[in-house]
Amino acid sequence: MGVATPRARPQVRTRHAPRYKVWIHNDDVTPMDFVVHVLQRVFALALPRAVKVMLEAHLRGIALVAVLPLEQAEFRVEQAHGLARTRGYPLTFTYEPE
Repeated sequence: MGVATPRARPQVRTRHAPRYKVWIHNDDVTPMDFVVHVLQRVFALALPRAVKVMLEAHLRGIALVAVLPLEQAEFRVEQAHGLARTRGYPLTFTYEPE
């Protein structure tokens, strides 16, 4: 009778959804307090982080807001644009693959 050899288990790899960087772009029209409000409400940033992101965009022209799966990035950018447009602000967010 032969000795049984253990069979190798196939390795299971978890596939993660591709992630996208969401960026906020500076403009000279949208009030800073409104930008902070949008960052808190739509992207769930804590106040200190929202202020930091807003100031970085103000000083550098662009700032990273979050890294999210594509569907969330699209949804949140649309929400943010909707809030801004109803107030007449040109606040702009974009997203790109990580």
